[in-house]
Amino acid sequence: MASQETITDQREGAEIVNGASMCKQKANEMLSSMNLPKGLLPLDNMTEIGYNKSTGYIWIKMNNNVQHQFKAIGKNVSYDAEVTAFVENRRMRNLTGIKSKELFIWVTITEIYIDDQDTTKITFAGRSGLSRSFPVSAFEEEEK
Repeated sequence: MASQETITDQREGAEIVNGASMCKQKANEMLSSMNLPKGLLPLDNMTEIGYNKSTGYIWIKMNNNVQHQFKAIGKNVSYDAEVTAFVENRRMRNLTGIKSKELFIWVTITEIYIDDQDTTKITFAGRSGLSRSFPVSAFEEEEK
């Protein structure tokens, strides 16, 4: 786990946005620029999002944890009150704060990526090395 000093270093020089609608807009812009589906972060109650372009470090703060079901694949995902990651083209790595429910247990997701060889699939990987792939289309923004 990263030390508080390291996290502070990553946040230095970052662009920070506050307010739910501005955060949602910034999250969508960031996901689009990284060639990731906009529905990957279905978080309407964000209070802050920060993005350090030089390191790729992002963080998202919310007032409380959020659970979301991706209907297209029938998966429940839990987002902690703070989510962090390093982003690059088609990839989020060193993720913290995201879990997926598999059968009866919550599995921590540490990496999300779209393989250059098959851009129709998005893969979610955990610490244990286990991963699962789904159609990218399942993570496009859902209609309200």
